[in-house]
Amino acid sequence: MTEFNAGRWLVHRHVREGHGGRVAVRGAATLTYAELSELVGTVTAGLRSLGLRRDDRVVFVTNDDVPMFAGILAAFCGGFVAVPVSTMLGAKELGAIIADSGAAVVVASADYAPQVREALTAAPEVRHLVWDGDAPPDSPSLTWAELLKAGEGRSREPAVTLEDSWALWLYTSGTTGVPKGAMHRHANIRHVCQTYGDQVLGIGPGDVCFSIAKLFFAYGIGNSMFFPLSAGATTVLEPRRPTPAVTASRMAADRPTLFFAVPTFYAALLAADLPEDTFTSVRLAASAGEALPAPLQERFTGRFGVEIIDGIGSTEALHIFLSNRPGEVRPGTTGVPVPGYDIELRDAEGTRVPDGVPGALHVRGESIALGYWRRTEASRAVFAGEWLNTGDTYVRAPDGYYTCLGRSNDLLKAGGIWVSPAEVESRLLEHPQVEEAAVVGVADEHGLDKPVACVVTRGEVTAEELVQWCRDGLASFKRPRQVVFLEQLPKTATGKIQRFKVRELLAHQEVAG
Repeated sequence: MTEFNAGRWLVHRHVREGHGGRVAVRGAATLTYAELSELVGTVTAGLRSLGLRRDDRVVFVTNDDVPMFAGILAAFCGGFVAVPVSTMLGAKELGAIIADSGAAVVVASADYAPQVREALTAAPEVRHLVWDGDAPPDSPSLTWAELLKAGEGRSREPAVTLEDSWALWLYTSGTTGVPKGAMHRHANIRHVCQTYGDQVLGIGPGDVCFSIAKLFFAYGIGNSMFFPLSAGATTVLEPRRPTPAVTASRMAADRPTLFFAVPTFYAALLAADLPEDTFTSVRLAASAGEALPAPLQERFTGRFGVEIIDGIGSTEALHIFLSNRPGEVRPGTTGVPVPGYDIELRDAEGTRVPDGVPGALHVRGESIALGYWRRTEASRAVFAGEWLNTGDTYVRAPDGYYTCLGRSNDLLKAGGIWVSPAEVESRLLEHPQVEEAAVVGVADEHGLDKPVACVVTRGEVTAEELVQWCRDGLASFKRPRQVVFLEQLPKTATGKIQRFKVRELLAHQEVAG
């Protein structure tokens, strides 16, 4: 088995090859590759001082900034497993993921102290809590500075890991709605860089990357870490919540050449009062997370003069495996296979379908996850040998371009993030006035699906109260954008909700973003 350590390859390699003076990252601090290499070595030693063993999990509930960036790389280097987790989750959701991962260490930002502290009550296996800055008051834990100091005198050298060693677990609702940890090897990280990064983006040392998607997403960690570091380029980290105004300020200050976002954010940029020269430094923009509607793509390019290449990836595949290409964009399609990946469309019996016939999208490539952590049934349903069943329905044109027709099940995406209708419905049904609930995706004015709830109530309650009820119990992005009251939900003879009829009822409903 071949030795390979993703942390060594992404960072320390550049110093060894004489490129330590290049700027690697711009965040709260600007670090060259030599300075990043030094910091990663120090954090590696600090994690070892906590008594971690090979393959121990380190969960990150942190803002995108230098500590999170260096911490993930240090986990790779130390032979541990980095588990970046969404900062949008509530305490209950966060606690379930931390407990499921069996994490030994949690690194957190003080911004999320209340939910992290509550989450840890459900995760007794966690031995250490590290704050990525100063510790909040009355916190029995380590600060970032204390972690760095604790590593003094310990080995800073990268561990000897194999291509197949665990490096990164990313939790996703994926195809079944329950969060599951997709387990990625060290080699998977190199593969996405050598395929999409090299052969689609054409990334080089002179590029500067800025991603709206955060590091806890598969899409974001590729954009902000894997691709720029693999090429010796520069990444821009932004800890704040992404808004058009924040984006405009970073564009002016850092002059990115590669820009990454999701369709919902491209719509927000178009709706904002931004100067038409905001993106003049950008040579190429990318979109993923959900299908990019052709009118939205054309309006953005027409206004800002930047080409967007739309693609599809998944947490299970680590990044994008089907994409449009620079200079060959076909709006409304997801493009063609990325070099290094094979695509098949299959019918319900598993037989390949001909061009023009819809089929379930399957992908094969070296970046496919090893499976889901402790989820045997789900792994068997999604991973079949070398192939991954994405859960998406596509059709292929005779010239090889693929077009998305939607999900093969009831899951939907809001802002590029998976939303399980069953999870939102369950929260609604906890409300004492809600008798029945059905949540479906309805397109907004940009053609982007948003969660809309249809409810049958047994008493007086307003739509605003139910939306707030969901906000209080779920991550905010999962909330229904609208609530529609019905006397009864359409059902089959056996009592199963007919979601297609719910969608038909809402077909002409105007949905807010």
